[in-house]
Amino acid sequence: MKKILIFSLAYYPNFVGGAEVAVKEITDRLGGDFEFHMVTLGAEVDAQEEKVGNVFVHRVGVVSAFSKLLFPFTACKKALELHRKNQFDTVWSIMASRAGFATLFFKLLNPKVPFLLTLQEGDTKEYPGQRMGILRPFVYPLFKLIFKRADRITAISNYLAQWAREMGVIAPVSVIPNGVDVDKFSISNFQFSNGGREGMREKFGFSESDTVLVTTSRLVVKNGVGDVIDALRFLPENVKFLVVGSGPLEKALKASVEAYKLDKRVVFVGFVEHANLPPHLHMSDIFIRPSLSEGMGNSFIEAMTSGLPVIATPVGGIPDFLTDRETGIFCEPHDPKSIADAVTTLLFGPQLRATIIENAQKMVVEKYDWNLVAEEMKGILKV
Repeated sequence: MKKILIFSLAYYPNFVGGAEVAVKEITDRLGGDFEFHMVTLGAEVDAQEEKVGNVFVHRVGVVSAFSKLLFPFTACKKALELHRKNQFDTVWSIMASRAGFATLFFKLLNPKVPFLLTLQEGDTKEYPGQRMGILRPFVYPLFKLIFKRADRITAISNYLAQWAREMGVIAPVSVIPNGVDVDKFSISNFQFSNGGREGMREKFGFSESDTVLVTTSRLVVKNGVGDVIDALRFLPENVKFLVVGSGPLEKALKASVEAYKLDKRVVFVGFVEHANLPPHLHMSDIFIRPSLSEGMGNSFIEAMTSGLPVIATPVGGIPDFLTDRETGIFCEPHDPKSIADAVTTLLFGPQLRATIIENAQKMVVEKYDWNLVAEEMKGILKV
């Protein structure tokens, strides 16, 4: 049995995004062939070591800006302690940020241990360098070394794979997308609890005659939630918007809703556990996220599996799975009128809507089932 040490800045239960879902879905399926350990940032709970699924999770520091800054060093120190005890066969970095630095430091001290880098970034390729500010001349060369010292790289999209090549990688690069739990999200397997779909809609103030747009998104600039709110001004009164997620822009977005007098058309649900997302998708009519940047976007695939037509922007890794008017509808980034036009296309094109849903669901089953993804990752980790 191979022992794998994972570096990830965040993990269950204190943060769950696309990368964290991916790690859990993959490790849950490969637990019989591997022993997984992870070094991650501390949680706001007493347990600093616990087992989450098939991963032995070792936490360092606490959840704070200062701990994030120190993470490459504290995580590497913890990893060295664990390595003396476990003698890991591979170290695996989830993203090339602080986890990447921690893995790089470990690799420099243990050059014979294979280093797998998985790119899950959702921001633009330029973002890491921009974030370094005045320290860029000193830090960016070290950041590039993360890519150059990796022995194998996987990327969740062709966009991120190209970024790796631009960063000067020497190692092989494989595109292995994130996936979806088809059984959990599929509309054919889903049953509403008491009250059914109608009761769920009533809970949020929607009638059956309403068209409900839904997004499952962190409320940050890159996800374009504010642009959807702006777009409602160009759409009929019965088009409503269900916002599932939380984030730093929540207060500003609610202020926009109030300023535009859209209080009766926009509902903020707040954070919802990933396991509880399906009913929010199944009660809705159209999934929408007009991203400004996107590494791939698990939420789009989950919505497709749920039988919703998807509206998205042609940025980052989205074109890997969304072909305009075949598996979804494209709109332009940061363009509320374009968003409204895309919604209108689906409102008045029932046959197009049906075709998009059918094509997307078929594509998901053939390419994006987590079982298929896990098998691909198994081949990478066994090398």
